[in-house]
Amino acid sequence: MQILLRLAKLNESDDSLEKVSEFPVIVESLKCLCNIVFNSQMAQQLSLELNLAAKLCNLLKKCKDRKCISDIKCFDLRLLFLLSLLHTDIRSQLRYELQGLPLLTQILESAFSIKWTDEYESAIDRNGPPLSPQETDCAIEALKALFNVTVDSWKVHKESDSHQFRVMAAVLRHCLLIVGPTEDKTEELHSNAVNLLSNVPVSCLDVLICPLTHEETAQEATTLDELPSNKTAEKETVLKSSTVVYNGMNMEAIHVLLSFMEKRIDKGSSYREGLTPVLSLLTECSRAHRNIRKFLKDQVLPPLRDVTNRPEVGSTVRNKLVRLMTHVDLGVKQIAAEFLFVLCKERVDSLLKYTGYGNAAGLLAARGLLAGGRGDNWYSEDEDTDTEEYKNAKPNINLITGHLEEPMPNPIDEMTEEQKEYEAMKLVNMLDKLSREELLKPMGLKPDGTITPLEEALNQYSVIEETSSDTD
Repeated sequence: MQILLRLAKLNESDDSLEKVSEFPVIVESLKCLCNIVFNSQMAQQLSLELNLAAKLCNLLKKCKDRKCISDIKCFDLRLLFLLSLLHTDIRSQLRYELQGLPLLTQILESAFSIKWTDEYESAIDRNGPPLSPQETDCAIEALKALFNVTVDSWKVHKESDSHQFRVMAAVLRHCLLIVGPTEDKTEELHSNAVNLLSNVPVSCLDVLICPLTHEETAQEATTLDELPSNKTAEKETVLKSSTVVYNGMNMEAIHVLLSFMEKRIDKGSSYREGLTPVLSLLTECSRAHRNIRKFLKDQVLPPLRDVTNRPEVGSTVRNKLVRLMTHVDLGVKQIAAEFLFVLCKERVDSLLKYTGYGNAAGLLAARGLLAGGRGDNWYSEDEDTDTEEYKNAKPNINLITGHLEEPMPNPIDEMTEEQKEYEAMKLVNMLDKLSREELLKPMGLKPDGTITPLEEALNQYSVIEETSSDTD
């Protein structure tokens, strides 16, 4: 370990990264240290005793703004990521003692060649070249290390922390708006940016959107009303050369997150690892920031016009998310349902309009809202407006399936009273048999909206009625 630390220039206190001939030795030494630390618990313990994290931060400072030694930065960052992954103590040391948050954020700024136009706004060169492979790899390693450093950062305690997180969120916004050397590398870069954004306190995510600059205002910005609504691919074509604008705010980063989410849904696998982070991020952004929620609502749940198909049938983002509401993975279906619920301002009637009662039953049962109502969070009181097509079709919409059904003939219309009574008793006996054999358990709604065995629900309602009927 000591030999490798010396060869990797981790024991040097002066600026000694001048001999280019030594760079390959430094890189290979860092690679060896990565392998040893990853595979040996004894090496992990020695890393603590040798204060390896501080040495790595010192080496990063030496090569922070030097493009020619990106390989050294890359493996320095990888080793820092491994140490912070394997030792929670090192996370705390990096965050507070070694000032890892601003240091790693500056590494990202350097990799992306960011030029600031305002405190939390950077200039985006839309016609610039993609990131080089070396810069992309450095950025990915820095994002992973930052994720470990900030993994417990749910609350901002100081104003300085809030500023640091806002700067980091602004850098991540820039990251979302640039591309890597290949499509796979771009997705990996954006995936790590999404993971890191999930650690940023939600109050600091307002920097993901920003007012239009004078240049953007002067250009012909594409507004939502001008976007094609039929195909996502067509939208992408329009958006490549234009700015996504909503209520005078630049929504490019949020649109990238939405497109990223849709791509992950279309993959059809690894939903828990690949999809839930971006869904959770969009949910929290929508809950805390009104403009983001309204933009996503317009994109995901536009006003209903055609209700002839079930909500889960089709290729729109709404159809894909509704299908996830009945996914076999509990975590996936919960976060998909929660996202749609937040877009509907946690109003049950609005959610049912877009999903149908059958798809939403799981969420409503878990939240105690089977009887209707709304969630606990406060949202603005602006009203949703229904289209004329929806208003005309509404009386014939099946509330369970959420789509338009032609009126069906009532099978009991032609029965005599005796036949109706016979069929009713037959149904009662069948249900009774299933209940006694415990194949079916009758359930009822408690006063708080949650489900419970029918006997218990009836008893609670009886107690309430007796209490309310008491007189002086």
